[in-house]
Amino acid sequence: MSLSKLIGAKSDEVQAKRERRKEARPGELLDAALDLFVEKGFAATRAEEVAARAGVSKGTLFLYFPSKEELFKAVVRENISGRFKEWNEEFQAFEGTTADMVRYCMKVWWERVGATKASGITKLIISEARNFPDLAAFYQREVIKPAQDLIRRILQRGVDRGEFEVRDMEYATFSITAPMIFLIMMKHSLGACMPQDHPLDPERYIASQVETLLQGFCVRGKK
Repeated sequence: MSLSKLIGAKSDEVQAKRERRKEARPGELLDAALDLFVEKGFAATRAEEVAARAGVSKGTLFLYFPSKEELFKAVVRENISGRFKEWNEEFQAFEGTTADMVRYCMKVWWERVGATKASGITKLIISEARNFPDLAAFYQREVIKPAQDLIRRILQRGVDRGEFEVRDMEYATFSITAPMIFLIMMKHSLGACMPQDHPLDPERYIASQVETLLQGFCVRGKK
């Protein structure tokens, strides 16, 4: 290969790497932002810290996300709210009993969100929502309402199939979300108060909560 062709090939390789790097940057920025938001909270996290952790300049960060608020929203969409389409499709395809669906729902929630760093977003919202009402409204619209709607669909499925008896559908949804929120708070905050020789076992906790809930929801003889 001639020198000019070799130089040209190297130049093309460098350009290709730069293009791949550019494509990767949004994902790297979101990963870095998630880490810092969970570690420090929304207010204490600075844009330049996110950029530095992702290995880019602050200017590059703002090319993709024009503000810290928009960056936070993108993190929520990437890790939680963007997954509701997938979860609703699973609801449509589920063929088992509704009791099994509730068991599956809570187990999978732990595996996909609760056991991951993304669970720290909920703790952040609990801690800082009142100081950032726009973000609180965004979280309510993009996470809380879709979650309640999905849980309501699950419970209504049980009622329609004669498996569940639910007297107050609106408030019954909280019976499922409350144990999840408690588990997140134990993981990110209250767990420090637990005896170190007797830590909370998330899987065992969820299994216990599910069976307790089903005792209340299920029509007798249909579990």
